[in-house]
Amino acid sequence: MIDIPLSDMRDWFGFGVAGNFAGHLEQAGEAVDFVNVASEGTAPKGIFPWYAPGSDTFLGEFPLSNDSIVLPSESPEFSGPFNLQIEPEVGLACRVVWSGDTVATLQPFALGAFNDCSIRRPGAPKISHKKNWGPSSKGVGPAFFDVSDLTPDGPTATLRLVCFLHNDGEEHEYGVDSPLIGYSYYGEVLLDWIVERLANQKGSPDTPLEDVGALMVASGRPENVLIGIGATRYTPLGESTFLRKGDEAIVRVYDTATDEAAELRQTVR
Repeated sequence: MIDIPLSDMRDWFGFGVAGNFAGHLEQAGEAVDFVNVASEGTAPKGIFPWYAPGSDTFLGEFPLSNDSIVLPSESPEFSGPFNLQIEPEVGLACRVVWSGDTVATLQPFALGAFNDCSIRRPGAPKISHKKNWGPSSKGVGPAFFDVSDLTPDGPTATLRLVCFLHNDGEEHEYGVDSPLIGYSYYGEVLLDWIVERLANQKGSPDTPLEDVGALMVASGRPENVLIGIGATRYTPLGESTFLRKGDEAIVRVYDTATDEAAELRQTVR
């Protein structure tokens, strides 16, 4: 495991992958947003920004926290009601290799637990308008798995992602306990697809997508990125339950090749 301080991530660009786990968009009520987005087979729907260092828009606010989610304040960009939902994801840290203003390759070096917490805002013009409402609007674990090999039978094959909600003195399963290799796109297939999208996804007024590659260039061609590679499916409780003040969200990546899984279930019970 490696520790990555939040201070190190302030210069990183942050973006996410939409529709990379079967059924999540439908559960989140967001499938309708992508009616004008074409995708092949099981490919994700697209990529979206949630942090652009140096931007003079709301995307310039550093949103990551290790221990808290702060409710949005009233503002033209993020008006109520504030229906916040945990989005349990894997956060993938990559070094960026640039060729001029184009991302040539992404080199993964760490992955960890990520909460791509979202405001459910039907009709929001872009996905990013649901993602960053200021400091502490995203959760990320302080400790990451030190990995560079994402092959399906490699060291991440035994990793799983789990999510719980702690409220009213009880623990509830919020996200379906899922293997990382259960993502629609994973490993080199996912990274190659992201590089292609950074070059070719331009966005349009009739889709919720944006030109993420251009935003990265405008942020000074950052050397590192943190990518939320997609939210897993919700349990029935997770699908219908929004966060309230005082709730505790738990997103964790764990390795089934160790005793950690049994320890986690013991703790939860």
